[in-house]
Amino acid sequence: MAEDNVTPEQLAAIAAENDVSESVNYKPPAQKSLQEIHEMDKDDESLCKYKATLLGSGAGDIDSEVPNVQVTRLTLVCETAPDPLILDLLGDLEVFKKQSFVLKEGVEYRIKISFKVNKEIVSGLKYVQSTSRKGIRIDKSDYMVGSYGPRAAEYDFLTPLEEAPTGMLARGTYTLKSAFVDDDKCSHLAWEWNLNIKKDWKD
Repeated sequence: MAEDNVTPEQLAAIAAENDVSESVNYKPPAQKSLQEIHEMDKDDESLCKYKATLLGSGAGDIDSEVPNVQVTRLTLVCETAPDPLILDLLGDLEVFKKQSFVLKEGVEYRIKISFKVNKEIVSGLKYVQSTSRKGIRIDKSDYMVGSYGPRAAEYDFLTPLEEAPTGMLARGTYTLKSAFVDDDKCSHLAWEWNLNIKKDWKD
């Protein structure tokens, strides 16, 4: 039986196993601009110092053309990988549809998303990932990333540790559709990429 010789019925069975709906009772807070937050409690010196440490000084020299949230990089973090597996998300996203990351079956890995917040606090960031094979969706994951204020340095978000599937039926190419969204249903970036599960890193 050749790799990727999996039937639609088998894929549907895998999808059914992965279809566990999670209800998250999360209510987004009322949105306030950075300026409004800095203006609050002006008489409390210790609170003002704390906010300055947490949020920075407020209006900076950020180019108005730069988006508030920039998703810069996706890294597949795997200690046993022979080479770094990194997607530069500031370039042409279309190229990722034509290439595949090779992932050895059975290895443990995490996905790391690196991003910047440039101007205003963003609340309720989520990393959403849908996985399909041969056009059939077999899994969907929503990861709560959190709320972040602007700063010069990047933030990193790591998904929980996962194990790549194993066996003849698991081997083959998977298409992943990823998106970084917030409370306001604003999609800061959406991209598509491929994972090829193989028996070994280079076979």
